[in-house]
Amino acid sequence: MAEENRYFAVMLIDDNEIDNLINQKMIEASGITKYIYTHTGARSAIEFLKNIQDLDELASKVLPDVIFLDIDMPLMDGFQFLDEFEKLNNESREKCRIVMLTSSINPQDVNKSKKYSYVKKYINKPLSHHNLEKLDI
Repeated sequence: MAEENRYFAVMLIDDNEIDNLINQKMIEASGITKYIYTHTGARSAIEFLKNIQDLDELASKVLPDVIFLDIDMPLMDGFQFLDEFEKLNNESREKCRIVMLTSSINPQDVNKSKKYSYVKKYINKPLSHHNLEKLDI
């Protein structure tokens, strides 16, 4: 079992509700966080982050420490999310570290994700206990 609550909160962004559920259960079992925010759309997730950052001093307590982000989603994909994420304030961008969590094995996606400084890791689905244990970001 990982040490208790390495992170205050993590966020899952994936349009596949079954993936979200499986990943949520893996995160809960790992004990790395106290709270899990789940979004099935990148747009709702970015709105959520914008609303939190408007809370000023409360924002740093509520923002997720880690965001697990899928790439291939309708309406707004993972890269479009990252472009919107860049527009958030400094505090938000520094607090939220992003892990690309995707079924994509396209090397272009891996390379493209490396262009974003706050993308700290690229993990293939599904999330595993091993991935979570060695998640050091």
